[in-house]
Amino acid sequence: MNKKQLLTRLSATDFILTELRLFLDTHSDDEAALEMYEKYSKNFKTLKNQYEEQYGPLTLNGKNSDEWLCDPWPWDNDFNKE
Repeated sequence: MNKKQLLTRLSATDFILTELRLFLDTHSDDEAALEMYEKYSKNFKTLKNQYEEQYGPLTLNGKNSDEWLCDPWPWDNDFNKE
């Protein structure tokens, strides 16, 4: 999957999880809904990990590194010295 496809699937899966959470707020004993929530939650985590491995963190709490600390900083680039 390319970047756009992964983001689209992540967005759709996040929407499904949000709707299921809202449903489970009022139907907490619905086993089928709980199973669907667990299934889509695992799917979301898999997609998120796949995206972050290929394209970097989605959020501040995602997989992060100190790579942004490495030189050059934007103001150190040659195009800024003209």
